[in-house]
Amino acid sequence: MVTDDGLLTQPWRSKLSTSPKQWDVQPRAPETHFAQFPDLPPLIVQILYNRGFTQPQDVEQFLAHNWANDDPLALKGMAEAVARLSQAIARQELIAVYGDYDVDGVTATTLMTQTLAALGGRVQAYIPNRFDEGYGLNNEALAELAERGVKLVLTVDCGIRSVKEVAYGNSLGLDIIITDHHHVGDELPPALAAINPKQPGCVYSFKDLAGVGLAYKLVQALLDCVPPNGLRAADFLDLVALGTIADLAPLYGENRKLAQAGLSMLNRSLRPGLAVLMEKIGARSHISAGTIGFAIGPRLNAAGRLDSALAAYHLLMAATEFEAIHLATQLDLQNRERQKLTQQTVDMARQAILADGGRNPLYFIHHDDFNPGIVGLAASRLSEEFYRPVLVAERGPEYTKGSARSIPEFHITEALDRCADLLVRYGGHAAAAGFTLANENIPAFEARLLEVAHQRLDPAALRPVLTVDAELNLRGVKPDLVEAITRLQPFGYGNPTPTFLTRRLTIKSLKTMGQDNQHLRLALHDGKQIWSAVAFRHGYWADKLRPSQLIDVVYMLDFNDWNGERRMQLEIKDLRPSE
Repeated sequence: MVTDDGLLTQPWRSKLSTSPKQWDVQPRAPETHFAQFPDLPPLIVQILYNRGFTQPQDVEQFLAHNWANDDPLALKGMAEAVARLSQAIARQELIAVYGDYDVDGVTATTLMTQTLAALGGRVQAYIPNRFDEGYGLNNEALAELAERGVKLVLTVDCGIRSVKEVAYGNSLGLDIIITDHHHVGDELPPALAAINPKQPGCVYSFKDLAGVGLAYKLVQALLDCVPPNGLRAADFLDLVALGTIADLAPLYGENRKLAQAGLSMLNRSLRPGLAVLMEKIGARSHISAGTIGFAIGPRLNAAGRLDSALAAYHLLMAATEFEAIHLATQLDLQNRERQKLTQQTVDMARQAILADGGRNPLYFIHHDDFNPGIVGLAASRLSEEFYRPVLVAERGPEYTKGSARSIPEFHITEALDRCADLLVRYGGHAAAAGFTLANENIPAFEARLLEVAHQRLDPAALRPVLTVDAELNLRGVKPDLVEAITRLQPFGYGNPTPTFLTRRLTIKSLKTMGQDNQHLRLALHDGKQIWSAVAFRHGYWADKLRPSQLIDVVYMLDFNDWNGERRMQLEIKDLRPSE
């Protein structure tokens, strides 16, 4: 039954069907729960209930635009880090900000370098090359920094597992401060200070800040202890939003507020480099989390995936648009090359998985032709496609370097912990990780990973679940309700775009569109009005559908702005013939 608010009172739950995905419609919240929020549309209350916001104060905090910063000094190691940085600035000691080559690392490097320079510090950035050095601290880089006269190394987005490297840096006379958000190992590095909310003994309440989020907290604390020279931590929220969203940090709690504030800043004014990049890709309109995830982030990441991340760093550091023009062109060209290489890698790895017939709960695909800058993207696509943990790696002459992506049922970094004796280095979190191992250890590594996976996963039961927030009667959906849904943004990991189910819609028309007919546009009738719908990357559905057919549809609600008109639109995630 569907009530007047458009929500189904007893949600229908799909069984196995022709759709490869299992639809899981969330149960309706108790009626007493809706009564606590008389000023909110019931659908919004239901969406927030599904995300765990069951108390009025939690809902109020989630929806609030203003927010209180958590005290950065609650982060273990923060006081020591601020004291040493303040001392280095006062003494004019040379500081190196040691970053990473992804967007999180590059934005964090930019944030800290600009802050320390503005405070009068002598500072230089160091971003390792993915191909020559790999992820994180390395002895050669530390030796080079020491030779340059660096006295203090500040890591951002890396270092929490670099125990031996930090010890080596100490032997060179370097003071090292670690800021890193990744999964902590059994042993912490012997750094002057280590800032990571996941480390034992850290009382900071929010544990899921991105690397750039931790850098932001360090800037907050630093500006409270040294003359700020007119600088505000809020001046860097654009970088925080970029890194947080691009790194798939969960968009709840403090991350949500940081991303909201950063997106607002990005839509008011852009750094010269970002302005040129947005112009280059024809996206100077409203910037959303999706714009970062699908347009800006991939281009900034492309530099470090194919060559050096310094191009992305210099773009963000550019003082004028003129300085940024050639950098934006380079990043756009590299992104196109990245897309081509990614597809080639996915196709090769897919064949290996298909040859196995899907019998295993985990796959480790390695090849000497794979590009180490692409393997993470390939692993992500294949993990989503086959709904299994997937590791993709480049096999070099002596060492194999790769990336892993996983599913909610399997903590990939904990699995790598079980293989630590076979790995040269590794690190990550529940859903993603990077690793390096000697080629001679490949058979033992794969066997042990499969053993762990078989203990925790049943291959026959591995089926992607499409979570549905509510079953709707579209006749009750008006523009003001869609507008209320958009106010729950930014959407992303940890705060997924609300998804709905409507059954028995009639196909009035359908046609493919886009390059190679990869997308599908439909007109759907709910018995009262025609709804415009689009299914991205599902053009192949056209061969299985026909006009007048009744279908059940899982979709997202949004607006489509075209030729000065704004209309409601369904973005279809999945569909199947009605029963």
